Amino acid sequence: MRRYSEAVKADVRRRMSPPHRQSVARISEELGIHVITLYKWRKTWRLQGEVVPASEKDPEGWGATDKFTVVLETAGLNATEFSVSRVNQVDGWRQTG
Repeated sequence: MRRYSEAVKADVRRRMSPPHRQSVARISEELGIHVITLYKWRKTWRLQGEVVPASEKDPEGWGATDKFTVVLETAGLNATEFSVSRVNQVDGWRQTG
């Protein structure tokens, strides 16, 4: 089994996370890392509470799990710590959750 450096994993996490939201298939193709490995990393990061959406979709197209994670992570932020557009978007998710 091939081992990957923390730098490679950090790059993959950055690519999966907003605002990039690259898909597992795209990252696999570009970096030559097997999709199963990428799915395992993504699952681990999600369990650690990181926002790594399942697709390249706009945040409104995210699944409930990804939206809930963002709502939890932003619950304690004030307006100066959080961009106005994201505040409105997350406020909408909070109200529908």
